[in-house]
Amino acid sequence: MMNLKQFYTRVGDKVSFTREQASSFAKSMASDFNPIHDVTAKRFCVPGDLLFAVALTELGACKSMRFEFESMVTEKSLITMPGGLAAETSLLDQKDKPQITLHCSGDKTEEAVFIQQLVGEYVRFSGRTFPEILVGLMKDNSVMVNPARPLVIYKSMSVNIDQFSQGQLRLEFASASMDVDGKKGSVKLGFDLFVEGEKIGEGTKEMVVSGLRPYEQTAIDQIISTYNASKAAY
Repeated sequence: MMNLKQFYTRVGDKVSFTREQASSFAKSMASDFNPIHDVTAKRFCVPGDLLFAVALTELGACKSMRFEFESMVTEKSLITMPGGLAAETSLLDQKDKPQITLHCSGDKTEEAVFIQQLVGEYVRFSGRTFPEILVGLMKDNSVMVNPARPLVIYKSMSVNIDQFSQGQLRLEFASASMDVDGKKGSVKLGFDLFVEGEKIGEGTKEMVVSGLRPYEQTAIDQIISTYNASKAAY
């Protein structure tokens, strides 16, 4: 079971992340070796999946939830945790700038085991995005990211749960699509949730890919090689 508390710090109603905490989460929990999560990255960013995980852990889960990622969170960000969930809840930084907006409806649960399983399963799925899923989508659409500055922005995540069932929760990849508009593309990944073999819900992860150019296998191979080398060195 994931011990999330080691990856963030909460003092009162304020939550923060060190570079080391955020980078460790990306690599050890999500198998996400995007260079922007490296401790030494010039343009460092806290993983969106860590923000999602903290929000669920601290606030609980509703049957219908949509997380919209508004801004880039860094080690300098200080996020205020609200007292609870409303139909629309924004997590603000020290400048009152929204970092994530949550849209929630339906029954709520704070059952720790269910939430930990949901977070763990989703984070592992989300970490498969590159290269496992995204490269295939780019190839099918004859486009690729800029090798010098691959820009993939985490736009939103939504989940709809029919029932908060007890038992072993499992997430299964369901679908992937990519719509290309010039140099920009929108990617949508779908997944299903099961408990003990019974489907209890479904969800989507949405991303925006910028700076697209014609697909080149040699360049893609180099991107994957560099990514895998970082993973192997961890």
